[in-house]
Amino acid sequence: MANAKKIKRKAALLGVGLDSDGHKRITTGPNFALVGGTQETHEAMTEQAIKINEKLKERGKRLDDVSREEFDDIAHEVGLKKITPPKTPRIPPADAAGCGL
Repeated sequence: MANAKKIKRKAALLGVGLDSDGHKRITTGPNFALVGGTQETHEAMTEQAIKINEKLKERGKRLDDVSREEFDDIAHEVGLKKITPPKTPRIPPADAAGCGL
């Protein structure tokens, strides 16, 4: 495999505003795309994306270069909070005796 090409990793931020005021908003940057949201939501997403890029620049890195842990640190520094989805309880499968048959 002497001719195998190294695949360069490409990272991007995607922001989706789920609230709406009837306007369609799209903002793109060199490594981010933001869609939707009210004016307030869209402005907040834009501000956070810009702040993340400023922090990356301060560290001399690009989004493509940081680990998940380092990205989480940067996101926390700019005021983003990591949300861990709640664990869903495991429901045991019904057996013939327990399903009313």
